[in-house]
Amino acid sequence: MDTWLIVLIVVAVVVVLLIVALMMSKQRRIGAARKREQAREHLQEAQVRGAQADRERALAEEQAARARRERAEVEERAALAEQEARQRAARADEERAAADELRAKAEKMAPDLTANAHHRPVADGGSDRPATDGGYDRPATDGGYDRPATDSGYPDQPGGGGATRR
Repeated sequence: MDTWLIVLIVVAVVVVLLIVALMMSKQRRIGAARKREQAREHLQEAQVRGAQADRERALAEEQAARARRERAEVEERAALAEQEARQRAARADEERAAADELRAKAEKMAPDLTANAHHRPVADGGSDRPATDGGYDRPATDGGYDRPATDSGYPDQPGGGGATRR
């Protein structure tokens, strides 16, 4: 073969190799650019998701704080209600002791009065304890006394005819 033909083939091969090398280089640059673009998109999405996560975390903490505050308020109200109930019970015990003391004094002063006293029905506004209020059931609206305790207004009670003036 002629030398010029061999040189021409070598030059053609070198040109083809250069063209292939340039194309591969260009493909790498395009691939790198595409990867950089994907990386930017991933970073943006990461920032958005991070911001959403931070917002959700803040909302969760706020909700937990609100729940703790409400629980504390409920516990405070319950404690106040319990304290008020204890105070009421203490006042009731004091009133019961005072009532028992007055009953004991009445029994000493007039044993026959307390021994003959009847029980007023609870539904009539009285109590199921013997009457110790001087024989009258309750005050009337005009400031006087409505009726004697022995006239309860109930036919099955002593002195009860059922026809009383109220």
